[in-house]
Amino acid sequence: MLSKTPLHANHTKLNARMVDFHGWEMPLHYGSQLKEHQVVREDAGLFDVSHMTVVDVLGAGGRQFLRHLLTNDVDALEHTGRALYTCMCNEHGGIIDDLIVYQRAPDNYRLVLNSATRAEDLAWIRDTIQGFSAGLQERNELSMIAAQGPEAIRKVMKALSPAQADAISTLTQFECVDVDGWFFARTGYTGEDGLEIIVPQDEVSALWDKLVCEGIEPCGLAARDTLRLEAGLLLYGQDMDTTTSPLESGLAWTVKLEPQDRDFIGMGALLSQKQQGIKRKLVGLTLKDRAIMRPGQQVFLPDGTVGMITSGTYSPTLQHSIALARVPCSAGEEVMVDIRGKQYKALVGKPRFVKNGQPLWES
Repeated sequence: MLSKTPLHANHTKLNARMVDFHGWEMPLHYGSQLKEHQVVREDAGLFDVSHMTVVDVLGAGGRQFLRHLLTNDVDALEHTGRALYTCMCNEHGGIIDDLIVYQRAPDNYRLVLNSATRAEDLAWIRDTIQGFSAGLQERNELSMIAAQGPEAIRKVMKALSPAQADAISTLTQFECVDVDGWFFARTGYTGEDGLEIIVPQDEVSALWDKLVCEGIEPCGLAARDTLRLEAGLLLYGQDMDTTTSPLESGLAWTVKLEPQDRDFIGMGALLSQKQQGIKRKLVGLTLKDRAIMRPGQQVFLPDGTVGMITSGTYSPTLQHSIALARVPCSAGEEVMVDIRGKQYKALVGKPRFVKNGQPLWES
């Protein structure tokens, strides 16, 4: 039996095509994946992300616990209302999950975990928190939606109370605020500006309908995937997992090795890996031929070494195939990709293709 979010009826009313996504029945699209992708790049799109796991870390020892648990340092959160993207690693430096941590108060932090790793994440965190003056509260009574796109915040404000609209009007990137029992964060997974909103389950359906009435178009998983890939945002389980480290995944910037007395989980392994040098890296690939790169396809370097596509698709913005690939560090400007037994030349570059709706790679 698949789990359903509190917005399931809203999706079926809009004739969404529903699919199994890690045990959740979620909308793939509402008729046109391409239209939904473009509306987020140009206007505003609305996503149901209630399948994700919201947990709060509470107590005076929460800050020290998170400094031990996460690769990024929550001491970088200068004040209440700030957020931080980070990895959570095992002792070997393998990525257990990537997540965002929000500081709501000096003794109150909110984590949003991936749905596919919920059980493993919670078990790891509950085991690790032992000995710290902090507790973990899973917030199953809450739901989460995301409004994304250049017009998203303006349109969301029209659906809110004056106090809520005023509070979010001053948020900058990676800031958050609680207003009237609702939580707003200027974060997202599309590469566009926007908000992620966490509200009680019994209020989310009405909020969804209000936002749709304000002209924010419902969007499904398919558009979410092409948007995040264009923006170079990684997907756990494809682009990273416990067999890969942040240093091998283009996420070295989330690893704070100073001060050394912080001693977060996996710090020793990552420090050693940095000193010895990584042997593989995550890169972006573009393919001008009509073929489409897909996860699992092999990447061949001129020196005979081999890498692999981790995420690949057709880019609606660039109008050709793009991919993320983990390849040996010897990779140069060109590689060959095996697609159904035929090899195609792909260009190698940074693992990000679009920013604020504009291409980052030359056509």
